[in-house]
Amino acid sequence: MPIQAFNHFNLRAEQALLERLRDFYVDVVGLREGPRPPFDFHGYWLYLQDQAVLHLAEVPAGAAAPQRGTFDHVAFTCTGLAATEAQLRERGVAFRRAQVPGTKQVQLFLRDPAGNGVEFNFEDVDA
Repeated sequence: MPIQAFNHFNLRAEQALLERLRDFYVDVVGLREGPRPPFDFHGYWLYLQDQAVLHLAEVPAGAAAPQRGTFDHVAFTCTGLAATEAQLRERGVAFRRAQVPGTKQVQLFLRDPAGNGVEFNFEDVDA
């Protein structure tokens, strides 16, 4: 079974946190809300171009909370480093900036409202 492409990642949360996650990934990360099949539970599909890369699903009443695992972060290739840093500061989103050794790649590390790691990668940046 050769893997052909990345499909999506999924986050599960109760309703209030789910709304905050949707707002974060739309307003801060830049994904857009799009079509979602009519599942019997609330949620959102967030798109990067034509691909639903993030599925947000409400934890159904009475269901077990998501298990803790080893998930660390999701990473996005980005442009506009200075504008992104300004937007994050304006929104009060804490981040850490790092330079990848031996390259011109700059990374910004931040957390979504549930504490999941998010990484923005900027190529060929004169830091």
